[in-house]
Amino acid sequence: MPVVLDPDAAAVYKAFQEAGRPAYESLTAPEARAYYAQARFATNPEPPELARVAPLSIPAPHGAIPARIYVPNDPRRHDGLSPALVFFHGGGWVIGDLDSHDVVCRQLAVEGALIVISVDYRLAPEHKFPAAADDAIAATKWIAANARELGIDASRLSIGGDSAGGNLTAVVALAARDGNGPAIAGQLLIYPATDFAMTHGSHSEPETSVLLTHSVIRWFRDHYLNAAADIHDWRASPARAQNLAGLPPAYVLTAGADPLRDEGDQYAERLKQAGVGVTYKHYPGQFHGFFTMGKLLQQANVAVGEIGAWLKELG
Repeated sequence: MPVVLDPDAAAVYKAFQEAGRPAYESLTAPEARAYYAQARFATNPEPPELARVAPLSIPAPHGAIPARIYVPNDPRRHDGLSPALVFFHGGGWVIGDLDSHDVVCRQLAVEGALIVISVDYRLAPEHKFPAAADDAIAATKWIAANARELGIDASRLSIGGDSAGGNLTAVVALAARDGNGPAIAGQLLIYPATDFAMTHGSHSEPETSVLLTHSVIRWFRDHYLNAAADIHDWRASPARAQNLAGLPPAYVLTAGADPLRDEGDQYAERLKQAGVGVTYKHYPGQFHGFFTMGKLLQQANVAVGEIGAWLKELG
């Protein structure tokens, strides 16, 4: 599939190249995290002011999972309770944290007029698969069980994330369906990683290897998974789940210059074929990671607004 970057995306990519952006696979995990944090703050738009932003501590078998709650100035309330989005940040299961995705969580809270809870799941390689998936599932269950105390309407609880966070979102949706809950109102999959086999066509197209390269995906995979056999586990590769029926409505976003493009597209198609309601949005001239670059890319802010509208449609 021919890929032509939008002019602003091409300018951002050129700026990263001229700045000598290091290859993540040449760094240690701590070095990669430090660079990602620095680069992220340079591309984030101004953070919108909210009524409340506060830390949370979610109990889990291994210890507390850090989280952060975002309450907008005008959340949609019914009987004093608001809808909510549980958000899992991207970063290849290796990098990223609450701060790296702070601004986009604020944006989603404002645009969706709902509460957002961002989950700081354990990272690899210190915590290999399935630690991140376990944390995402445990956090969602706890939030649902404590919804009223958090000001949340448990019947309007959605989940979402970008890249690795989109992967965890799909995993949580499957786990909730098969494990007697909690009920999930919607799943937001922003250029999700759905299949660690990496055999889709976009993985072999040179023009998709822009900011997220084929080699760095392998680096992330090797840090996260224990062995090749993990590739076939639906908790790592949700596309390996045999049955996608009965899952919550999905919003799937893909980008043209993204090795993950085709697996996101095919996952959306499988959801449709299984009878799941799907809203699919493709940005042909953008690259992987654009969604959180609203300071530099207007399409990122457009995407946040469109997702906010979808979240409102969920109720």
